[in-house]
Amino acid sequence: MLDIRGVDLPLLVSLDILLEEKHVTRAAARLHLSQPAMSAQLARLRALFDDALLVPADAGRGMLATPRALELQSPLRAALAMLGQAVRRDPPPFDPRTAERTFHIAGNDNAVLMLMLGVVQQVAASGGPQLKLAFRTPETEHLAGQMERGEIDLLVGGSRFIPANLHSAPVLLVQHRMAQRKGHPRGTRPLDLDAYCALRHIVVSTNGSFHAFMDDQLAQHGRTRSVPVAVAQYNLVPPMLAATDLVCTLPSRFLDRFEGQLDTFDLPLAVPPLDLSLAWHPRSEQDSGLRWLREQVLAAAPGMPQ
Repeated sequence: MLDIRGVDLPLLVSLDILLEEKHVTRAAARLHLSQPAMSAQLARLRALFDDALLVPADAGRGMLATPRALELQSPLRAALAMLGQAVRRDPPPFDPRTAERTFHIAGNDNAVLMLMLGVVQQVAASGGPQLKLAFRTPETEHLAGQMERGEIDLLVGGSRFIPANLHSAPVLLVQHRMAQRKGHPRGTRPLDLDAYCALRHIVVSTNGSFHAFMDDQLAQHGRTRSVPVAVAQYNLVPPMLAATDLVCTLPSRFLDRFEGQLDTFDLPLAVPPLDLSLAWHPRSEQDSGLRWLREQVLAAAPGMPQ
């Protein structure tokens, strides 16, 4: 068996050209070598493979490949092509029509709907059969390791939840509004702070806590509210609101999808908007597929209602 540790890459490149040209002088010209230098490389290759590799043609013009050389030619060409692709400075362009790839995207249902719907539409409309999107719920305690190992390609969510070791890009600012069912006994009059605090609220909490973002905002004004229900997913809120007199404060972009079921109102106090971002691991910075994925989100974001 050939010990490749004794083989330098230029020597294999020379063999590839020699087998293609079957002529020492022409091979030397293509590699910008002198004819004696090319002959010396052929001698080294013959010793390395213990085979003549190329022998003079009977007609005296050019050379003929030996059976051993013919066996080497195809796998050698394929190996050099793969190596060339691996060390290219610029990654090959990503074509969603032909790509064989599954993107793993972490984000809660609210962030995924607001930021990724355009990508889902793009993949459904023009992506090839081997281009797939796998959405999963973030596991905060495991997220850094999952992204480092490539188990998650992209994180979508609020900027304040993005780990510091990731690269990120802000995408969308979304204002908050309060939602209630159609026909709510409160009516549709504008909210004041007393009315808001007197209502009974649902909060979205992945850990079952009844304290949420709005409670911190109210505390700055010395106020509290009643929160009898906490749910883990945003999509559970609209049917619960429609069936009760509970209310909920949510991003307006999310509530826009339920305008036929719910009435929404400006909040009675100023609160910071939800700033949504994309995040990825630094090792994926030059990944052409992931760059395409980010571009799809960024292209769709400016047209999103806020």
